Amino acid sequence: MTELKFETAGVLGMGTIGALFATTRVVREGVEHPARFRDRGRPVVFVFWHGQLLPLVHYHRGEDIVVLVSEHADGEYITRIIQRHGFGTVRGSSTRGATRGLKGLIRAARAGRDLALTPDGPRGPTGVMKPGALAVAQATGCPIIPLAVAASSAWRMRSWDRFMIPKPFARLRIAYAPAVVVPRHAGRDELDRLSSDVQDTLNAMTSRLEHQLDG
Repeated sequence: MTELKFETAGVLGMGTIGALFATTRVVREGVEHPARFRDRGRPVVFVFWHGQLLPLVHYHRGEDIVVLVSEHADGEYITRIIQRHGFGTVRGSSTRGATRGLKGLIRAARAGRDLALTPDGPRGPTGVMKPGALAVAQATGCPIIPLAVAASSAWRMRSWDRFMIPKPFARLRIAYAPAVVVPRHAGRDELDRLSSDVQDTLNAMTSRLEHQLDG
């Protein structure tokens, strides 16, 4: 019965997301930043805030990106939905299953697959960078590509991340920042600086995209 529940959630989630985003329009900027690595067959680590996940599930569907999904209770529902959109998944987080999650991401990167992480998940605080994404980039040698999403109109869930659900016919903007390389032997001070830089980049991009859509 539990398996049926999860599978049903995956099917319904895929249909609902597809119907919603059939009416939206998107403009992307900075696509050359991930493309320069993808063209050479070099995987990257996409990082974005947890609350911006839903549009990216749709607009990056079918790209075989491997996503780190929390081991919390709702993680299995998320896993089934994003798998049906053509993503791979690894279960774990910075607080639970961290070692297993890291090993799974390393295996995926070695196989040439892009990775995706939400560095403020799974419980926030929103917009605050945790060290997990940098640890993954350092262990895999993959560059980090920060990205942000904004919508002209959206519902916001009453959750810690203010999860964004774009409304029908919304206009969306997705921006990709230049790559951030994490040196393999970087020390704590350098990692702290890089973490602060990526956090500032994500927050600045989000604010800029929201301003563009308001204008």
